[in-house]
Amino acid sequence: MKAQFKYAFLAGLRYRGPVFAVIFTVNTLFIIFGSLGLLPMALRILAVSISGLAFTAMFAANIGADITIGKRMFSLPGAYLEMLTPVPRYKILLASILTMSMMDIITLAFAFVSQIWLTFNMIGNNIHETVWNLVRSYDGFAFHAVWLILLIIACYLLIVMVILFCVTMKKSIFFKIPASGFLSFLLAIGCFYAASLLQLILAPFCEVNRIGLTIMLTPGTSILPLFILLTLLEAAGLFVLTAKLLERKINL
Repeated sequence: MKAQFKYAFLAGLRYRGPVFAVIFTVNTLFIIFGSLGLLPMALRILAVSISGLAFTAMFAANIGADITIGKRMFSLPGAYLEMLTPVPRYKILLASILTMSMMDIITLAFAFVSQIWLTFNMIGNNIHETVWNLVRSYDGFAFHAVWLILLIIACYLLIVMVILFCVTMKKSIFFKIPASGFLSFLLAIGCFYAASLLQLILAPFCEVNRIGLTIMLTPGTSILPLFILLTLLEAAGLFVLTAKLLERKINL
């Protein structure tokens, strides 16, 4: 497992490593000089603009890096080494998911926090303090913030598992079927649709809004942990299915 994580980590650094190094260096310098009050207003505006572009670049680099990690499992020549490694396939899958999740979340979190800090530094201390006072005065802000972060992570894991599950289906069961790529796309839509239907289990405890043919659930604070747990269970179910498929014949 350690070796699988190591190789997935190195593959993930191929694209996002240099991009994150540049973003970390530039944003850190802006934050340090901004904290010391050495940035005039023109440079503060420039810092916010550059930080916004950096967040977009980091997001794109993460997508490229995640695709690279996925190619190690499903595309030649890396897939030969992955699929011939004498370890259970769930370990290979788990190492890839952990690597993508950790690196995506850490890099985007740094880029996002940098953007927020530089924006506050640009608008000045008075407005900065006013905003934070309003945030701190909101009852249960810390509680809501923690659960919101956990919800974002749970949804992220579900999206990753849907993609990996559909790619695995394309390389196994759908391989000899015409238009396998289109079938995999339809399967992805079906997975998200099924996940949304399962969320109707929590409908008695949520605010239900109907917009045309769409039903939207708005979970309250008390039910949010169950909403997150259900999302994680959906991702875990797809993980088990994907691992089982990987144990079967994968066409490279």
